[in-house]
Amino acid sequence: MKGLLALSRIIDAVNGFIGRKIAWLILVAVIVAAVNAIVRKVFNVSSNSWLELQWMLFGAVFLMCASWTMQVKEHIRIDIVNNLLPRRVRQWIELLGHLLFLMPFCVLIVYHSVPFFLRSYEINEQSLSAGGLPQWPAKGLVVIGFVMLTFQGISEIIKQIAIMRGDLADDELHGGHAAAEAEAQRLLEQAKEQGLAS
Repeated sequence: MKGLLALSRIIDAVNGFIGRKIAWLILVAVIVAAVNAIVRKVFNVSSNSWLELQWMLFGAVFLMCASWTMQVKEHIRIDIVNNLLPRRVRQWIELLGHLLFLMPFCVLIVYHSVPFFLRSYEINEQSLSAGGLPQWPAKGLVVIGFVMLTFQGISEIIKQIAIMRGDLADDELHGGHAAAEAEAQRLLEQAKEQGLAS
């Protein structure tokens, strides 16, 4: 298990590093959008390439930060229902969800997106809009993003098995939304105590 946990740490480190760097593209997308809007309003000049660049930057962030988002447990989960269940049941749901849903989905997307990207690259597919950008880089992002997510899924499965075996601490309160929930619960309890005291 130690070797698998070492592999998991490597995957986490790589995906975390990439995710933290790629997340800055949101700022670039905002700057591009602002400059595009200003140029269009002030100089009455417009280009589809600027609009498509915004889409590609957002797509890059969405696809290449998904694995990092999962790693830090910020992905969408049904926490209201999940928190009502015993810890062991939650652990099994997490493991089976990764094995039966996440991994097959990721493998399927990678399997179909590779030829989709290669065909686009081979013909140097261009935008249908006048002055638009090449389309193959965006299709390549789908492949890269889902390969990263596949590896992160493997890492999460390794960690979940280690947690269930007792080889790794269960860090359920991990991630910003969990911290926010804990703080909200603390404030609610504090308000109740003050209400009872007055």
